[in-house]
Amino acid sequence: MNVLIIGSGGREHALAWKIKQSPLLGALHAIPGSAAIAGLAQCPPIGQDDFESIGAYCAAQKIDLVVVGPEVPLSKGIADFLTAKGVKVFGPSQQGAMLEASKQFAKEFMYRNLLPTAAFTALISPAFAREKVKENKK
Repeated sequence: MNVLIIGSGGREHALAWKIKQSPLLGALHAIPGSAAIAGLAQCPPIGQDDFESIGAYCAAQKIDLVVVGPEVPLSKGIADFLTAKGVKVFGPSQQGAMLEASKQFAKEFMYRNLLPTAAFTALISPAFAREKVKENKK
């Protein structure tokens, strides 16, 4: 099985280290990877937000599974993009990732679905924020 890890941090290094131990592993790749990850995986010079190049790389390298670590590419829809190209992805869809990436999105989701959460107000401008602070002092 050929695996691609998206990310370059400690989480992705730990994933690479453990995945590398699998007897089922064919080749391990990481985008963008890091100096530490390069000791475990092939790290092509592709940015983690370059979805088109990542999709092409998956096809060229016959990637069987993509594991996405960072929140940013997930919240931008990399899992949806790759899944639409027939690539298996371990990571949430863009909408699922937005629950973590955007606190406003998460709060609005909780309100819509009647999930208990603290009250909040989206402060859309400095003037509106000042107005809300004045109201809360009363």
